[in-house]
Amino acid sequence: MTRRSIACALGALLVIASSGANVSIAQRSRPANSGAAATEKNREAATAPQQPLPVSIEQALYLIRSTLLTLNDANRSGNYSVLRDLAAPDFQSRNSAADLAQIFTDLRRRNFDLYGAALLAPQLTAPPSLDADKRLRLTGVFATRPQQINFDLSYQVAGGQWRLFGIAIATPEAPPLPAAKAPAPAAKTDTPTAVIQNRWVDEPPGKK
Repeated sequence: MTRRSIACALGALLVIASSGANVSIAQRSRPANSGAAATEKNREAATAPQQPLPVSIEQALYLIRSTLLTLNDANRSGNYSVLRDLAAPDFQSRNSAADLAQIFTDLRRRNFDLYGAALLAPQLTAPPSLDADKRLRLTGVFATRPQQINFDLSYQVAGGQWRLFGIAIATPEAPPLPAAKAPAPAAKTDTPTAVIQNRWVDEPPGKK
């Protein structure tokens, strides 16, 4: 069963999918054009500059890990003041330390350890992106077992830094591992195997 903990700021609700499977990003397919028009559009798409990410992958990894590990410390200590103090002012005005303690009661009661965020690389289910309000969105999963860690995080710039604006954590059961393939049987051969035995014969030379 999926367990979910959500903290939000100014009504920005961040939701995690309830299933244990990874989220797939689907794009609507368009009918292919024919002839020269299709060739020209394909050439333009290939030469179009890639949109830069709002943050580097390294910075995204830092934000994700630091947020989850700060939350883990708060869950272990029962003190959510540091998590709140490091968040954006809008988050602080919306959530008191007591509110956060209430929101994350389930994780704290189950002693669920988020330390896997320090050991594993997250699998992002979407590239880092900015919403209409220029807030950074980071969504993905840590493939811990037996329960994985789904996260949906939002950050806004405050004091020249990305600071937490919204957080959602879910811990559904991890999907089963793929079955291991059986080793291929050894190839059979019709060539007889010769067994050679060395014997020491204690007889005089020339005597059979």
